[in-house]
Amino acid sequence: MNNPIYENAKAIYAAYGIDTDSAIEKALSTPISLHCWQGDDVKGFEGARALDGGIQATGNYPGAARNPEELMADLDKALSLMPGAMRINLHANYAIFNDNNRADRDALLPEHFEKWVEFAIERGLGLDFNPTFFSHPMVKDGLTLSSPDDEVRAFWVRHGIASLRIGEYFAKRTGKKCLINFWMPDGLKEIPADRYSPRARMADSLDKILAAGYDKELVDISLESKVFGIGLESYTVGSAEFCLAYSASRGLVPLMDNGHYHPTEQVADKIPSMLLFNDKIALHVTRCVRWDSDHVVRYDDETREILREVVRCGGVDKTYIALDYFDASINRVAAWITGLRAARKALLNALLTPEALLADYQNKADYTSLLVISEEIKTAPFGAVWEELCARAEMPAGAAWFEEIKKYENEVLSARN
Repeated sequence: MNNPIYENAKAIYAAYGIDTDSAIEKALSTPISLHCWQGDDVKGFEGARALDGGIQATGNYPGAARNPEELMADLDKALSLMPGAMRINLHANYAIFNDNNRADRDALLPEHFEKWVEFAIERGLGLDFNPTFFSHPMVKDGLTLSSPDDEVRAFWVRHGIASLRIGEYFAKRTGKKCLINFWMPDGLKEIPADRYSPRARMADSLDKILAAGYDKELVDISLESKVFGIGLESYTVGSAEFCLAYSASRGLVPLMDNGHYHPTEQVADKIPSMLLFNDKIALHVTRCVRWDSDHVVRYDDETREILREVVRCGGVDKTYIALDYFDASINRVAAWITGLRAARKALLNALLTPEALLADYQNKADYTSLLVISEEIKTAPFGAVWEELCARAEMPAGAAWFEEIKKYENEVLSARN
């Protein structure tokens, strides 16, 4: 039976040249990578009790996952309430060991992630991977791949090479290409005397990792920049300029985290230039409050504008979209769902925007029409189209999903110490 509310919305959007059915189909089929580390405050399964490397999860809301079984159960609950195609994004510190196969990060093997592979295959999900260059004794004086200590650099180079093999294995098993993202927190608290040498060492270390070789049919490699971190306020080795130049010179995928720039910079404004000169780009969508605070993604102006630029530039199929935040002050499963649904809404909103019409006004210098239509489209009945998307995905459209999460908290999360 046709939904008259949706049919009315469909007609309104059609007047702007937008096919809502096609927009819904594209919004549902575009995968978004869900980060495993929201579920346990980035601790992983190595026994770490606190984070280092310039990042911090704040809050002590009860119910954090304590082991692989709990984390996967929480992911399952979240996935059951998220419309659209999904991937799972893993960090290396989420390796799952038994008594006979424990290994340090420089000796990690695909077998240490076999349970994750099985989890993904059973649910038809792709897997992405991140080497973990933080919360480890071999992070010396805040440095890893840029350390002046040969032993430290060699350890992390081995970790990077091991990560390539793990990513290739993910792709072979799942049948879906894996994005391997490198982010190193290397930096200094105080103003450095030498900015050049650490970057030269990091470039050399990355070159050694890439020299080990990888199957480009199975994996893409991205490099993520950052402005600063806690205890690394004055200097970050992997700056935006370093990572962009290195990626361009080595044929990697540039990754932009919208919390990793100066507060006045907008990732949305960078996307057209990045897509102009790169076959692919990658995004970590987050929400920064005053600094890189990794708040839960909301359906806000910044998120909408980021996804609008992806769509405007014809970049949906050229962009790896992933979420990256960790809030320990609220129900962690609700945080996953809220952020994912916000990102999916922003993608749908972008697909429902008459970009071709607006661009035509701009090209004709008809700035009055551009202004007027840009404003009027804001009050088009987006909510009715979102509800139709959720209905087609057999998911609740409004806050009904939250009742399920409150029940899960009462029956499952509250039992965890």
